[in-house]
Amino acid sequence: MEADQRRTEWMRRGKFGMMVHWIAPGPAPEKGEWIRDLDRAVDRFDLDRFLEQFKQSGADWLIFTLGQNTGFYASPNATLDAWAGPGHTSRRDLALEIATGVHAQKKRFIAYLPAEVNAQSEVIHRAFQWNPKDQSAFQKRYQAFIREYAERFGRWLDGWWFDGCYTWDVFHNSLYDWPAWCAAARAGNPDCALAFNDGSFCIGITRPLTPLQDYLSGEVEALVEGKIRLGREANAPLYLPESRFAPGTHCQWHALVPIDCFWAHQTPGPMEPPRYRDEELLSFLRSCRKVEGAVTFNVGIYQEGHIGEHTLAQLVRLHKALRS
Repeated sequence: MEADQRRTEWMRRGKFGMMVHWIAPGPAPEKGEWIRDLDRAVDRFDLDRFLEQFKQSGADWLIFTLGQNTGFYASPNATLDAWAGPGHTSRRDLALEIATGVHAQKKRFIAYLPAEVNAQSEVIHRAFQWNPKDQSAFQKRYQAFIREYAERFGRWLDGWWFDGCYTWDVFHNSLYDWPAWCAAARAGNPDCALAFNDGSFCIGITRPLTPLQDYLSGEVEALVEGKIRLGREANAPLYLPESRFAPGTHCQWHALVPIDCFWAHQTPGPMEPPRYRDEELLSFLRSCRKVEGAVTFNVGIYQEGHIGEHTLAQLVRLHKALRS
């Protein structure tokens, strides 16, 4: 069984996507105190401003983080509450509000979660029955956690980007029950497109982790001269896609590229400036789109819920250039 290329038709047709690492209770703020309380931080997220910026950017899809490594999630989940107690998931369903707002613009929404909880607290480990010696119980619990989101979001959820599917001792990627993960993730929408991230281009991998995933996770550490640096070494080979699909598969080719801060805004105050010149990003985009490859730009976001104005201006310019 392989990926169904129909699930990623909208990626093939789109210009580019946007990802933000708003990891509950949020990254560094632009101004004022860094709020550590989950519900206060989620309640302060300025949804209207964020959606307006997303619209201005010209992006065709959004990847938004439900949570990662903090023990907190920006969307309610009764399954986790039952196992870990209250306080780990927000009262406000920020992620679903964003998903419906994105769809109101006739765009697509992808949810981000790690596929493991290795770096999280003992409370979360106990709740999910995390056990490096045998992760079978963890998989069943975590899939139930995912399934609740998938069923509640339904057709508002167009895809998942699952992180942390690495070749490591605590949970080797060969031990995943991929059909069960896919079933949980698609419980509310059988057309949901899935990606499982094993480091991808960052560590020189150009193929999907499993034949069941619909699009490459495509994690990129750096672009050099408008091409992907295939690996972390300075002298690593440079790379561009040759077709819509990863070689020998029906998995949509996709790259995820940070273009200002390195994944998340870490220090209160102004956002890090764009990392690349417009010409370099435009060259990269055109090369990918020429063969129907997909590109998502990761952009920094403040805890208040808006992205950097200089990065937004760059995205607007790129969108305008692609239309000309």
